[in-house]
Amino acid sequence: MAQFELVLPKMGESVAEATIIKWLKNPGDTVHEDEIIVEIATDKVDSEVPSPVSGKLLSQTVKVDDVVNVGSVIAVIETEDVKLNEREKVQEPEPPVAVAAHKAPGIDLLSTPPEATSSYENSSRFYSPLVKSIAAEEGISLEELDHITGTGSDGRVTKQDILDYIKGHKKKPTQTVAPEPLKNNGSYIAPSVQHQATVVSGGDEIIEMDRMRRLIADHMVMSKQVAPHVTSFIEADVTNIVKWREKIKSSFEKREGQKITFTPVFIQAVAKAIKDMPMINISVEGNKIIKKKNINIGMAAALPSGNLIVPVIRNADQLNLIGLTRAVNDLAARARANKLLPDEVQDGTFTLTNIGSFGNVMGVPIINQPQVAIMAVGAIQKKPAVLETEYGDVIAIRHKMFISMSYDHRVVDGALGGMFIKRVADYLENWDVSCEI
Repeated sequence: MAQFELVLPKMGESVAEATIIKWLKNPGDTVHEDEIIVEIATDKVDSEVPSPVSGKLLSQTVKVDDVVNVGSVIAVIETEDVKLNEREKVQEPEPPVAVAAHKAPGIDLLSTPPEATSSYENSSRFYSPLVKSIAAEEGISLEELDHITGTGSDGRVTKQDILDYIKGHKKKPTQTVAPEPLKNNGSYIAPSVQHQATVVSGGDEIIEMDRMRRLIADHMVMSKQVAPHVTSFIEADVTNIVKWREKIKSSFEKREGQKITFTPVFIQAVAKAIKDMPMINISVEGNKIIKKKNINIGMAAALPSGNLIVPVIRNADQLNLIGLTRAVNDLAARARANKLLPDEVQDGTFTLTNIGSFGNVMGVPIINQPQVAIMAVGAIQKKPAVLETEYGDVIAIRHKMFISMSYDHRVVDGALGGMFIKRVADYLENWDVSCEI
């Protein structure tokens, strides 16, 4: 018999630690290879850790709510035969951990600009990025944070510790007051307001928000507080694209083994427009504008569970339509199957959401922080339209679609926002129906 030490695997270049959420196997339980042992949470996504070997779980070296560094031993499994030295085998784990997409929105829900949490770095006490993010959002000082009793490993402050502290010690004003700018990053934080209690009748059902739904809610509120949203609209004639897709979709699927949707076409148009107007591809950090070199486009996807995830197509401007089609189909399929990796849902610089898939004609999306713009495309509908011809104006049936874009008015003015959405519409309307891929 041999003992195999299971370590917390690497989950992405920017992920250094994770919080233990739930053990699915207890000491003494039989474990099969590739069977999920424990659920974990990072600042980005929830994940599952499978066992690389079969055997019996001897012990758990960490507890629920513990914050564990990547590479740390989290469990010991007894196996009949381990050919490789256990420590050598687990030091280079396969990049493996699939995102639990039904729980994870895939947006950077808890990230905070470095300056917003830099004041906490002076403490001799360790705080996870999640705890520091919550503390920064709630305006908790370092001195105040240092006095919170931690229930985690080695006295660490867990997420529940700081939430309990906020609930029990932070007093909220009963009326709205003018918000004050945060000293660190110049953003504004909305005042806490005491809300009137909701009246619940006997037939009402009370549903507790799960962890990810609370994160989504916090992220959406934060985005509206931080960024003054402005939304521009335009209606695009996409008749050429509809006719082109109808003409090539069968042959394309036979040749490539892929179905081509409108989404790759929309992403290509957005990527081209970003290259023309790169000041849309930015983020804000205090009084500084960070101009992004790469064009990484996130595509918002609603999952069967009702939650949201935003996988990212990196360097979208460098892919042709075939490459974009493969990327869109692959990410969408793996999102539905809970197979995305943490790195695939971060570092987006612009987001596209297709609300037309639900039959909606237009919408006002909320910016996916720390990005400064998000575009929504509505349903394509047949409409009568006036066309100018050499013989005069005529009325014809055209395929039309509304496009909307919300942008951060701190750094994107109406002129740039309006020109950008018009440029995207121009690329779509001037589509070459004879182009071949």
